[in-house]
Amino acid sequence: MTTGRLPDHEQRILDEVERALRRDRRLDRRLRTGRLHRRPDLSRVTHYRPHVLTVGLLLGVSIALLVTGIVTSRPAVIWTFAAVWPLTLFAVFRLVCRWTER
Repeated sequence: MTTGRLPDHEQRILDEVERALRRDRRLDRRLRTGRLHRRPDLSRVTHYRPHVLTVGLLLGVSIALLVTGIVTSRPAVIWTFAAVWPLTLFAVFRLVCRWTER
């Protein structure tokens, strides 16, 4: 094959296919969101800046789950507390770090 320009009829067909692909919104969305990342983007985690209300809400939920888990001994409550507690600690840690930067 030559590396020259495509014949006119093939160029028209190629242009028509490209126009059809550009109009396909579903394909566009899949191409934008379907990228595979080998590693998570840790810059989003390190730049997390929680608000005081968010940390307060997490603390309140964690304490309520802790007390409910102690009183009822239900596994679902205990596992929910186990999932929320590390997030609460991380948010408190990031909030304290933000306050000490000033």
